[in-house]
Amino acid sequence: MEEKFDFTIEQLGECKVPSPIELSKQHGEFRANYVKDTSFVRYKVNVYDAENCENECTKGNLMQKAGPREYIYFNPAHVTAGICTCGGLCPGLNDVIRAVVRCLWYRYGVKRIKGFRFGYKGFFADSGYDTVDLNPRVVDDIHKIGGSFLGTSRGGGNRVSDIVDSVESLSINMLFIVGGDGTQRGALDVAREIEKRGLKVAVVGIPKTVDNDFVFIDRSFGFETAVEKAREAVNAIHMEAVSQVNGIGVVKLMGRESGFIATATALASHETNFCLIPEVPFDMDGPNGFLSHLEQRLKDRHHAVVIVAEGAGQEHMQSTNEHDASGNKKLSDIGVYLCNKINEYFANKNIHVNLKYVDPSYQVRSSVTTANDSIYCERLGNNAVHAAMAGKTKCVVGLVHDKFVIIPTTMVTRKRNMVDPEGALWRDALDATGQPILMVNNIASVTERMKKNAEEEERKAAEKAMK
Repeated sequence: MEEKFDFTIEQLGECKVPSPIELSKQHGEFRANYVKDTSFVRYKVNVYDAENCENECTKGNLMQKAGPREYIYFNPAHVTAGICTCGGLCPGLNDVIRAVVRCLWYRYGVKRIKGFRFGYKGFFADSGYDTVDLNPRVVDDIHKIGGSFLGTSRGGGNRVSDIVDSVESLSINMLFIVGGDGTQRGALDVAREIEKRGLKVAVVGIPKTVDNDFVFIDRSFGFETAVEKAREAVNAIHMEAVSQVNGIGVVKLMGRESGFIATATALASHETNFCLIPEVPFDMDGPNGFLSHLEQRLKDRHHAVVIVAEGAGQEHMQSTNEHDASGNKKLSDIGVYLCNKINEYFANKNIHVNLKYVDPSYQVRSSVTTANDSIYCERLGNNAVHAAMAGKTKCVVGLVHDKFVIIPTTMVTRKRNMVDPEGALWRDALDATGQPILMVNNIASVTERMKKNAEEEERKAAEKAMK
């Protein structure tokens, strides 16, 4: 059955305050126009059956366009804004902080902007972290460095009452929360508690995941930078591999449940021979297993480059049964496991190999953005401010079909975006690597395994929806 969506955006109240941003109400005046709440972007744009195609202008297919409104909800003179960054590092965090602050300050005249330090921990009195007063002078150059100017941390989103106590005591009336799906679920809980207390506070999320695993959104900020830095690592390991007798280069990249970075890097590098991702199972041993195909590659070309996403092949290793502060399952180290299995396999066959291993994850995560990612962050930050000033809440901003839109937080946190093994992206990655479509010995067992994984994902999605 086809999944049903509801992209309706919640509003704190009627917008009656004229915006201080002077734009045009009509075309032909050589300046940008205001965006209306009646402007939408269709989510479903593909036509699979032209004869039975219908025009779906319904709330389940229309996403509200982001951008400055002619009338806004908040009086800028009365606004105190807050911003925090949560979760792991990601290229572009500082670009987003800078954009939010400068848009509030210069475009709307908001002069009270608080930065919460070290994620949700910055809201708690027992953490001992004072807020940072933000203004353009403070943030103007932070985009030139990686990391997060405000600092970040995992966890704390479950202390909803404490967070809202802090928001209330500081008279915050719009809160910008930059973080991944766990962070945004916490932001939704915060917004609901705010609503329960009868407070008028806009909670707007800026989705951050270097893994690019938010549903609906074209790409997450920092993803392009991550692929660029990962490609540099692959190019270096390729030179090591090709310069040795039976050289093998293994690069482990980020991707807990979604292999977008690994897949995109394989396409971008033009040097990758095997790409292993969580969405596509593989056997290690047997005539159609990974090691057998790696051996054949060495016989044919005398070197090989392997990219593996951190969440790939977890079924081959013993589970840690542990979770981090964000609630993410702690993964076993597929990179080390893979290297050990490769060395063991070829040693048993008395075949000399020269294996090099690189894990550039933290280097990638802390990088300064590429030019295109920096542009994206600037526009995301601006559109988040426009949404909050117009009283939008329980929502995130993102790019859909190359258009900036506002999406309910409930929609983007319902499940993770994943590489489709039957889709065009993975098909093109297979063309780029030349690896077999499936490196498994028993397709029936794989189908059963994938079915169980899909059922588990549906169960998790249902639990999230219930919460």
